[in-house]
Amino acid sequence: MIRQRAMRWAVLSLIGLILVFGYAYAQQTQTERGQSSYMPVDIIQPFAQIMARMTAAKPGIERDHMALLTERYDLSDRPAQGVTMDRGKPLQEGVRVKLPAGMTWERLAAMSPDQIRDQNLFPRGFYPLPHPNHIDGGFVFPHFEIDAIKQQDGRDLKRFDIDFDLPDHFLAEFPPAMYLSPRPELGDVSQGKLISLTNYYEMFNGLLTPRQLEGLRLLLTPFPQQQFNATEDRRSELPSIGSACFDCHSNGHQNGATHLAPDNRPQQFRHRIKTISLRGLNIQRLFGSQRALRQLKISLNLNSARPISTAIS
Repeated sequence: MIRQRAMRWAVLSLIGLILVFGYAYAQQTQTERGQSSYMPVDIIQPFAQIMARMTAAKPGIERDHMALLTERYDLSDRPAQGVTMDRGKPLQEGVRVKLPAGMTWERLAAMSPDQIRDQNLFPRGFYPLPHPNHIDGGFVFPHFEIDAIKQQDGRDLKRFDIDFDLPDHFLAEFPPAMYLSPRPELGDVSQGKLISLTNYYEMFNGLLTPRQLEGLRLLLTPFPQQQFNATEDRRSELPSIGSACFDCHSNGHQNGATHLAPDNRPQQFRHRIKTISLRGLNIQRLFGSQRALRQLKISLNLNSARPISTAIS
């Protein structure tokens, strides 16, 4: 009986000590509360020095990347005869992946997978294509998109550290055609223009419903993004208000703009992604670099290819 009472008092004393120390720790934690829950951006150089350093490194980065592209691919301009895009830009033809010296597709087809692996003959053009600067990543826009947005909206999407890497003849025609699925009789409503925040209202007022017009406005509104913002970690010479959805998905289609998959893998293992078209989005209901968004809320019916229903949200 005495032993049980002693054990009970020992347990109660231990609980009391835990409560006392817990209260003291809580008070200490409260007084040592940090200024922010977010990790600060550690800028250890003035922006002018950052820009000068990256601008100086640009020629070497682009030279190495272009050497990789030319080693893997035939980048020559070989248009297909009689096959064009909406406004007549020709499609490219022919196999563009290069084989190792002395190898042919017929010889490669006759080899077993083990032989191809052991002799390191797998065509490098089928390896994952790296970002123009894979270490930093980020949005990179083709020059015609940069020029059009700068002229129309006054925003500069040019990066000082790298330029877009693929030749124009491999990219979609610019600006892409756009059709309204509820009004197929109107044909290409883009009028050969790039739809932007400065011209969308005059072009679509009276053709779209108020909800659709507001949805289009949001797709054209720029928001701060890692490479285009007002802080010192940007990659634009001047502070920027950001980039918009349609900066990549020009007229609801695509312009070849590239980025790295925004996931939690280490930077060097992220995939380079190319802007995908929004054409036919209401049919597939899948969107995203990893096809991770199962459904998008329909707010705007646009089609930049053919007069079938396409949802963009």
